[in-house]
Amino acid sequence: MNIPFTKAHGGGNDFLLTWIEEAPAGDFPAAARAICARHTGVGADGWMLVDARDPATPAIRLFNADGSEPELSGNGTRCAAALLLHSGRATETEIRIRTGAGIKGLRLLERRDLTYTFEMNMGAPRDLGVERIATSFGPVEATVLDVGNPQAAVLCPEFPPRWREIGAEIERHPMFPNRTNVSFVCALDEHTVDVVFYERGVGETMSSGTGSTGAAAAAILRGVARSPVRVLTRAGELHFRWSDSAWLTGPAEIVATGEYFVP
Repeated sequence: MNIPFTKAHGGGNDFLLTWIEEAPAGDFPAAARAICARHTGVGADGWMLVDARDPATPAIRLFNADGSEPELSGNGTRCAAALLLHSGRATETEIRIRTGAGIKGLRLLERRDLTYTFEMNMGAPRDLGVERIATSFGPVEATVLDVGNPQAAVLCPEFPPRWREIGAEIERHPMFPNRTNVSFVCALDEHTVDVVFYERGVGETMSSGTGSTGAAAAAILRGVARSPVRVLTRAGELHFRWSDSAWLTGPAEIVATGEYFVP
């Protein structure tokens, strides 16, 4: 039994995408853990099933590397849009994709070979307030948001030396029964933030679309930044603006195709 895949990344956040009709029936979480494993599988932050049977509104279903199923990935949704255009299953510059957090609209801004740049409507972030979270490294203040998935954004003058361990504790804190994504956010000026990410079900990632949305929104809500915001990630820049909705602009690049041989 084999799993065909296309590998793509959105700013270093990498995904394996499989058409739903080519995915083997069975235990999807277990398949995700196997195919995403960095040393014994293909390696990725997540495995995505893409359903284009309704060409007007294709749908995606995403599994994290640990087999959990998140509501939304901004970078992953851009990768799905790139695959739809690359395969010819979408032909318009405006694409609507059904996700676990509802239908998201994307607009193609630029295409260069296998790299696509999209602006994506992320929806309106919901500010759930500032929480003081106890960790073994001391209390941490985090802005808690809902951006289609849960986010805890820690505003800090510089990244804590052990931010990964702190992020892992916050991700699984009892305050978040379904766990949370965590970002550490340093405002460089009123239109620029530097961010590192500890993602629910994945761990450290080079980039995150929803994490960037949460980080920029938190910086604006707490008064240390103003829209538009340039988000610096370990894999490059994403661009955020907040008007009637939150909009995130970034790349998606197709890098490989192949088959995973299921053990």
